[in-house]
Amino acid sequence: MRKLIILMMLLLFATIPVSALEFTAPEVPEIGETLMPRSYDSFIEGLWHILRGALAALQPGFYDACCICLSIVAVMLLGSFARNISQSQDGTVRLMETLMTAILFLKSSETFMQLSRDVIYELSSYGKLLLPVMASSLAAQGGVTAAAGIYGGTLLFDNVLTAAVTDLLIPMVYVYIALSVAGSAFDSEALNEGKGFVKWLMTWTLKIMLYIFTGYISITGIVSGSADAAAVKAVKIAISGIVPVVGNIISDASESILVSAGLMKNTVGIYGFLAVTAVWIGPFLQIGTQYILLKLTAAVSSVITGKNGSVLVRDLSGVMGFLLAMTGAVCLMLLISIVCFMKGVG
Repeated sequence: MRKLIILMMLLLFATIPVSALEFTAPEVPEIGETLMPRSYDSFIEGLWHILRGALAALQPGFYDACCICLSIVAVMLLGSFARNISQSQDGTVRLMETLMTAILFLKSSETFMQLSRDVIYELSSYGKLLLPVMASSLAAQGGVTAAAGIYGGTLLFDNVLTAAVTDLLIPMVYVYIALSVAGSAFDSEALNEGKGFVKWLMTWTLKIMLYIFTGYISITGIVSGSADAAAVKAVKIAISGIVPVVGNIISDASESILVSAGLMKNTVGIYGFLAVTAVWIGPFLQIGTQYILLKLTAAVSSVITGKNGSVLVRDLSGVMGFLLAMTGAVCLMLLISIVCFMKGVG
């Protein structure tokens, strides 16, 4: 009897309170609030609702992007016409063509740069609110080690990646634009080499960060998940063996509590997954639309002015590609973490 009383007291102190209030996901930021579905009964329907809303909101940005790209094509046509009249490859024509193209692009690029900063900041801020809730709910299910490992790793990598993007990579995008414009205007091999190095540095910075993060999450999930599953199983066996007569009943009841915690965890996870998608999808589609249209503009420009005339436009489309990669990397990191939390113990 004495052992039973001591065991029940220890279990009382070790119990983690589980309530719906503690497992409520934080409110969606304003940038994605209008896209969130009213019902979360179906995960696929929720995603489809968010996508439809984002596509509907894309129309004004699509019109502006088309205007910019058509203006660039018009500049290429004027440059080609000027070359045909002068019957020469005059450097002055190339210089004016490059400057006019750069001005048209820079008119919209600053908007996309700021949009990229904003969505990265919102994703990072929302992740700092959502991940503690996911970690607490996973710990309530018995995954204490996994919760600590996933939460700590994601928070660290999120801070590093967000700082790298906003303080290093986006300023490097400006350097890339300057080198691309200067290289096109003056046809300098040294400037083109510098542009290639900046592109390589930005690309591999993002890749290395994601490689390290996915590797960390994989190792953490395997090791900590197995450890937590073994710990939960050991506790249930101990309860069943130590407590006479009612040990099996208590063990079965504890399993029911863990299942309930897992269901609440997954509900919060689904909401968080949809919320992160809602914050990210609109800006991603806007930047992606500009990226695709600039790719098409580069293809048209190559027909009008030849290969050299399309190099600058292709480089400028690459700028949109970098912004897509940056926003996508931050979003992917959060979504992977949410899925790992939802996976639970073992």
